[in-house]
Amino acid sequence: MHVVIAVDGSRQSLLIVRKLKDIADPSKVTDVSLVAVVRPLAAVGFADELSEETRVESALSFRNAAERALEAVAKELDGWGPKVHQRIRSGSPAAEIVKAAERYAAGLVVVGAGGGGLSVGSTAQRVQHHAPCPVLVVRPAPRQRKKGAARR
Repeated sequence: MHVVIAVDGSRQSLLIVRKLKDIADPSKVTDVSLVAVVRPLAAVGFADELSEETRVESALSFRNAAERALEAVAKELDGWGPKVHQRIRSGSPAAEIVKAAERYAAGLVVVGAGGGGLSVGSTAQRVQHHAPCPVLVVRPAPRQRKKGAARR
């Protein structure tokens, strides 16, 4: 089975991969395509919470930020088993994730919801409705409240 994982550069991208590794049998997964989508002419660039570099990205370096994010996420899959492909696409995140799933005949798409990058809730929702295969939506872990914090 080929798995497509949406990578948006947020810390949620790492959680997505860790969750997949927790629940999937690597002997059943043949390939993993890490897909980062760069939006042309976006007012906000590709999120870069994963690389160690901290600098403001220009519009021309969104692709560089996407490459760094893909590399960081790919490291999480080192030694897991399936062949890992790093792919950068340009356009609407939801549409490009669905196109990637179709092109690679994916058996599963994994996206994050509420990560703060490009794969936020509305993108995950669109992918769920249009993907040609099952979609696993990974929500961020709930934040722990400090002792004595008042409930709202």
